Amino acid sequence: MQTEKITFTGHNGHRLAARLDMPRGPHLGTALFAHCFTCSKDIPAARRIAGRLAAMGIAVLRFDFTGLGHSEGEFENTSFSSNVDDLVLAAEYLAARDMPAGLLIGHSLGGAAVLKAASRINSAKAVVTIGAPFDPKQVTRNFEGAISKIIKDGMAEVCLGGRPFKIAREFIEDISKSELAPAIAGLKRALLVLHAPRDTVVSIDNAAEIFMAAKHPKSFVTLDDADHLITRATDAEYAAGVIAAWASRYLDLTPPAPPIGAPEGVVRVREADPDGYLQDITSGPYHHALADEPIAYGGTNRGMSPYGFLSAGLGACTSMTIRMYARRKKWPLERVWVDVTHDKVHAQDAEAGQKAQKIDCFKREIHLSGDLDDAQRKRLLEIADKCPVHKTLLHSSRIETMLAE
Repeated sequence: MQTEKITFTGHNGHRLAARLDMPRGPHLGTALFAHCFTCSKDIPAARRIAGRLAAMGIAVLRFDFTGLGHSEGEFENTSFSSNVDDLVLAAEYLAARDMPAGLLIGHSLGGAAVLKAASRINSAKAVVTIGAPFDPKQVTRNFEGAISKIIKDGMAEVCLGGRPFKIAREFIEDISKSELAPAIAGLKRALLVLHAPRDTVVSIDNAAEIFMAAKHPKSFVTLDDADHLITRATDAEYAAGVIAAWASRYLDLTPPAPPIGAPEGVVRVREADPDGYLQDITSGPYHHALADEPIAYGGTNRGMSPYGFLSAGLGACTSMTIRMYARRKKWPLERVWVDVTHDKVHAQDAEAGQKAQKIDCFKREIHLSGDLDDAQRKRLLEIADKCPVHKTLLHSSRIETMLAE
């Protein structure tokens, strides 16, 4: 993705710092991301989720709430309601750039904020919460020992995540009056609830209450043993993949016409781990896969190898070609599956005295089930060689390579 640093005006006139993560390909939709309480737009979970969405054509605006990160203002002068106001203003900024936010994503207290703000953002079609509290005032558990002092003195300094923050009486009063149940019941947007059962900061019970209060369409996906901040890369990437797949059902992600000479569109392969070999692969806005190398070859084995994808292409095309032929002939083929293996073998036709060569050998084992006679089975085996990918691998192809500007 390519990231643009921007600022926009917050609820009290301060400039709020933001990052707009744009797809390197066609821009198909826009999302707005709200971070957790006292966090910032640059937490790993936000970056990874933004990157995954950008890979499928969805731009993401993530910003620092007033008084946090690189934004102006003082945190002690903010409240849950002011966070909601900042979200609405962020959506207005996007709309002014002709990039209306169709997807709202909120992490922890940011999740509560997007639930509250959704009714004021007309462009929003879908909402995602990650580890969000059903009752926003639950956030005060992080500094409950200081609440009496805050109420008495009007303000007190507390330590959150190893950093000092000033909390004002107005924050306590505002968040105590904030109820999400009416907002969730009247959401009128698709809702995806992501939560980890072992979350020790916001318990899984909150996810259940949010889910039960919402009307359909709604979905719930567990994040298993992830922590509250989704600090592990694998957990963040899993959440991002779920959000991307789910959002495509509710957002109009109509891709542009494919380039001339590329009838199936562009397959984009983006490096996902510069320290390893993991690759993020997208084919248009709807299809996503990971490529990697086995651990024995220095990879992390989180996706098929490049030769695995070649084998998959051959197997898939073979199966489709056999099915197409049997369907046209109205033959009783019930199931077909193809096992493909790949190896390098010595070429047998090298002339005497030539240096030994190795060529790629793909072995296909075709399984056919159904009441087929021997002649039909033999013919389907012959048809397998008509598979277009088989022909592509068997004959030479031309690869044109150029350096992008």
